[in-house]
Amino acid sequence: MFPGPFGLRQLGTIAYNAFMEVAQQPIYLLLMACSGFFCVFLSVVPYFGFGDDIQMVKTSTLAVTLVTGLFGAVLCASSSVAREIRSGTALAVLSKPVGRARFILGKYLGVSGALTLLVYANLVACLLASRMAYDAYGSADTFSFGVYCLGGLLAAFMAGGFLNYFLQVRFVITTVIAAVLLTTAMFAIILASEPETTGAGADPRLVDWRLIPATGLILFAVLILTALALACSTRLELLPTLAICSGVLFLGLMSDWLFLKSVQTITCLECAETIEQTPCPSCGSEESTTTSIGVLPLLFYLCIFSAIAVAWSTNFALWIKILLTLLLPPIGFLLELNVPLLDNGLASFLYTVTPNWQNFWLADVLEGDGTIPTRYIGQAFGYLVGYVGATLSVALWLFEDRELT
Repeated sequence: MFPGPFGLRQLGTIAYNAFMEVAQQPIYLLLMACSGFFCVFLSVVPYFGFGDDIQMVKTSTLAVTLVTGLFGAVLCASSSVAREIRSGTALAVLSKPVGRARFILGKYLGVSGALTLLVYANLVACLLASRMAYDAYGSADTFSFGVYCLGGLLAAFMAGGFLNYFLQVRFVITTVIAAVLLTTAMFAIILASEPETTGAGADPRLVDWRLIPATGLILFAVLILTALALACSTRLELLPTLAICSGVLFLGLMSDWLFLKSVQTITCLECAETIEQTPCPSCGSEESTTTSIGVLPLLFYLCIFSAIAVAWSTNFALWIKILLTLLLPPIGFLLELNVPLLDNGLASFLYTVTPNWQNFWLADVLEGDGTIPTRYIGQAFGYLVGYVGATLSVALWLFEDRELT
């Protein structure tokens, strides 16, 4: 049943309050200012990348946006949900005719709006960095760097301090709004100036507008992390939420390698060596046999796994025990231990339920003349809707049974 006008008004009010609560946090302003400055700073540092300097700048700025989104999602969700549950504010809101589902959805929309603004501020910095990037034969664009830092970031802080002192307005939210507006204005001013050359190729420094869809995909990943952080915040505090979200991000980045890695070995029939593919690199034979891993190594693994879990339980809290125990499999894979953890069926299931962040990371497309198809963005958006819907359902299930005091 869809909410009526009154229900939509309540949902909008909760979302607006969540947005303002997040945007007024000093850590939010700090993330916005530092990530934007760092993205632009990356474009004035010499890399000596053998012709890949410009691509390295673009990839680095996208990585900064993703990491900033991770910390922003966890910090914003924890401050918006976990803190309200702990302080009793959530109980006061839910004592009115406001359902828990509407409360969770409103919080998610408000936090997502704040993070979208954060990603937009990073997008402006990424676009500017793509224009300022240069190769080993070029020189740093100190003019654009100074215009962005002085006319954008520094001027925003000065405007926020001035308005706070003389008009008694809130410093953080005023500075956030000023930073978004001024950095966008400075970017437009820099675009209007005549571009210099990138270096040996004597190509003019142009903005790589393909960063817009690439950053949009990063935003999709951030919104999924936001839903996960919101679900964790209904039961956990900041540190365990950060640990779980970081673990999911880590597993998602490695899901192609962890869960799609075959649990079978290929043996050459000529030289009896274990190979990855045919033909055999040693003897050149095409004849091979495929052998499944036996049950005994799995039993040994479970025994070791159980012993370590018992060791954790002697001194650590429950969430620390769970986290440390679950981190063992990916660490083992990183060390190239030849003891598989999962069979094909379970691996396929985990590959499906774990967010695959590679779907949102298309930095390689920015190399050369590649483009990101609109159809792919639409598919990624469907991926986003499915994961967010499922995660918010879990968040509601966790929050329904939470006793508020």
